[in-house]
Parts: sequence; structure tokens; C-alpha cells
Amino acid sequence: MLAYFIQRHHPALNTMNIEQARFNMIEQQIRPWRVNDGRVLGILAEVRREDFVPAASQGMAFADTEVPLNIDGHASGQVMLAPKVEARLLQGLAIQPHEKVLEVGTGSGYGTALAAHCSRHISSWEIDPALAAFAAANLARAGLTGLQLHTGDGHEALKPSDARWDVIILSGAVVTEPADFLARLNAGGRLFCFIGEAPVMEARVYTRTDQGLQSLNLFETMAPALQGFPSVSHFHF
Repeated sequence: MLAYFIQRHHPALNTMNIEQARFNMIEQQIRPWRVNDGRVLGILAEVRREDFVPAASQGMAFADTEVPLNIDGHASGQVMLAPKVEARLLQGLAIQPHEKVLEVGTGSGYGTALAAHCSRHISSWEIDPALAAFAAANLARAGLTGLQLHTGDGHEALKPSDARWDVIILSGAVVTEPADFLARLNAGGRLFCFIGEAPVMEARVYTRTDQGLQSLNLFETMAPALQGFPSVSHFHF
């Protein structure tokens, strides 16, 4: 009741509390996780993470954890990544203002918004219709331009045989190297994915160079399987 009273009768104080929570997220979670790129930190301060969190989970908006993407009773099985993971992903890709981005797995649209602030254009695909609608509403409210949203399997983006991107983001886990997407990187292009199986997966960036593909493991983590890709196997006890 007190929180409701403050939000209704003292909106400036509520806004101040939100901005303090955002500041704490950056200073206490993200910076200690070796995120020191000033542009990335600035984007994380600018994009309102709370606007992409489901209403039932607003209290988790700035928490150091994943946020389940359960929309109006629909359990998608997907999550918003923890803030520090989003930050390391963004820093590891080093997206430039002239670059074109493909994202598979729009989710809440938060990662889409972060990438849109870095790039010339982003095309994002979401296979879950309820999530796609949720993300579209969130991104429209944010007033972002230079992005195109699609509802469907991200492999559809590969159908034009000449389609190429500077950056590709696979926002969920895949079991094996995503060769079909790696083949669509421009020279110097990067692809991010979570790769492997439980209990440990790698957050990995691939880069297309003159010598071929290079890969860099950024950190170990866990992530839900990316829908539309071969399933991650499960342990049986």
C-alpha cells in the first residue's frame, strides 16, 4: 500500500527511486562484470528496462537475475536475460552505427532496443506470437526507429539467398554451431549465441575474418533453448 501511495501521490519520488535502481544496476552488477565500454553503459542507462518487463514481474526489473516472460497467463518458456548478460553481449559484439543486425528471438524487445541504439537497422524475429505482440508494443512505446519486427521462425530470414548481415544475435541456446547463420555474415561480421548443453553453456561470439571464422567464449552461463532450433538434450537421472 505504501508503494502504491508513493507512486500515485509522489511520482517524482517514484521516478527518482527508479533512476537510483538503474544506477545501482549499472554500478553494482554491470561494471563489476567487466563492462567498461562507455557507449554500452550509456545505452543501458538510457533504455528503460522496466518498460520491457511483464507487469507481474516489475519488481525484478533491475534485479541481477533472469525475468520469466509470462505474458497475460501465457508461459512462453523464455526469459529476459540478466542485465549483466545483456551488457556483456552488447560489449562483445561492438555493434557500429553503420551496421545491419539480425536478431532471432525478440523476447520482450529489450535486447532489440539496445541493439537498435547501436546500429543502422535491426530485423528481429520472434516465433511466439504472444511474445512478438508484447515486444512490438514495448518497442512502439519506446519510439524507436530503424527496426523491423517479424512473427515467425528466424530461419525465414535466410530465404533470400543474398541476405547478409554485419551482426547476428541468437538470443537463446543452440546445441551446435549455427552454420546456416554463420554463412550469412559479411566480412568482419559477428554472430552471438549461447552454445552447448546443461549444466554449462558458453556465451560465444564468432567473427568472420579473411582467414575464416574465429570464435571467442565470453563467459559461462545457462539460457533457455532457442525455439525453432534443434533441441538441447536433457539429463536423465
